[in-house]
Amino acid sequence: MSASVSNASTTNAQATSVDAEALLQRIAGLIDAGRGGVARPLLAAARRLSPPSARLSHLAARLALREGALDEATAELNEAVTLDPLHAGLRICRADLRERCGDLDGATRDAAEAVILDRHDPVAKAALGGLMIRLGRFGDAASCLGEAVTAAPRDAPFREALATAQEAGGDPDTALATLVEGIALTPTVVALRNAAILLCVRGRRFNQAVQLAEQARQVGIADACTFGLCGHALSAMGRHDEATGAYVEALKLGPEDDYVRHLVMASRATPSALRAPADYVRTVFDGYADRFESHLVALGYRIPGLIRSALREHPAIMGGRSLGPVLDLGCGTGFAALAISDLPLGPITGVDLSARMLAHAAAKQIYAELIEGDLVSLLAAERRNWPLILAADVFCYFGALDTLLGAIHPRMEPGGWLIFSVEALLADHNGTVPGNGAWALHRQGRYAHAHGYVREAAAAAGFREIRYEEQTVRNEANAPVPGLFVVLERPRLDA
Repeated sequence: MSASVSNASTTNAQATSVDAEALLQRIAGLIDAGRGGVARPLLAAARRLSPPSARLSHLAARLALREGALDEATAELNEAVTLDPLHAGLRICRADLRERCGDLDGATRDAAEAVILDRHDPVAKAALGGLMIRLGRFGDAASCLGEAVTAAPRDAPFREALATAQEAGGDPDTALATLVEGIALTPTVVALRNAAILLCVRGRRFNQAVQLAEQARQVGIADACTFGLCGHALSAMGRHDEATGAYVEALKLGPEDDYVRHLVMASRATPSALRAPADYVRTVFDGYADRFESHLVALGYRIPGLIRSALREHPAIMGGRSLGPVLDLGCGTGFAALAISDLPLGPITGVDLSARMLAHAAAKQIYAELIEGDLVSLLAAERRNWPLILAADVFCYFGALDTLLGAIHPRMEPGGWLIFSVEALLADHNGTVPGNGAWALHRQGRYAHAHGYVREAAAAAGFREIRYEEQTVRNEANAPVPGLFVVLERPRLDA
């Protein structure tokens, strides 16, 4: 009798264990599927039926993360780690959470502990390597991620992270080899192909970028990003008709993408034209006005800060005097003017082709006057002279600067300053300089200018150099956009 009771108890315990395991697997599946509303009551039931465990706390943390409840997730993971301090997976999960919360030091400690607890886990090594990238320790990152890739050679995210570490550490050739090897192992993973194309674009290896994009098209896995990057490379090489075709293909695959739509329009600008057509610029910025400033901030746009820095060194401002009136050419939303609005400047007149951009500028209540129109036409008709003229990120819509600078010079007071920026014209990876050697139409309908040409055009127009600096204008595709920041003066004795 006692043996029968014992056997029955054992059977019941096994059944309960199986039921509990099935319930936990069901909860995990619901969380993975994003069905938190169904998972939460089941999790509550599981906690009533079972004693506290690291697994239950881990599930609760995952559910909280899905719902964006970071504080709840932190508490649950702390409890889970306390209950099972030797569980590497819990450390990885908490490292991810701490990174999301901005605690890089804590995240790194957890990831390192996960590697110590399970030295054969590629996920732990990849997590630690990713954090090393965030901390700028690219050699350590490459070491960790290299081990992760060796253990899991077909894992695309591991390879992308390793290539990022290698490129950031100054070895783009090895980074490209890492990605190309991954493409050979997993030819249907488009993310690896796009990462390799992007790396080539950043390194100005435009021919290789086009070849990689063509290979992706041939195997039938190219997406909108593939064609968009291919268009960038073709445009940078001056192959504008082909670039237009690539952008059109990108738009077919991403018809709702405003950025791709802009690229299609930009690619149709005539490469030999001396400037971007006014109608094109107006259309682009009317459609761009509402997100203009947030986009520039996200790109790390630096020109307004550089203008402010230069003006703080102006003799009038350093002497405690006001400087004005001021003419802001291509003022846009007033982004640059806002950066200098606390300086003793004004009144400020803004000029722009885009009515929607001017509406945003008016809302800032910085400008005494706003004029909708073409800046070249305004300069020709204007009879006022200005001691300060600004042109932040405007000359990039002009190829030839000679006429423009010649039109600005007579509208300046003797001793007046002109402050502007341009994107720098650089040679490709193979040494070829695109365009005519002085300027070239690049992607997104903007022109880039050669250092020597800018200086020659300024001198020919009668200006004297005050400041001429190589600067990063902003970031694109995770790479700095090189540019020139220039301050010119109309000499006092040239009138």
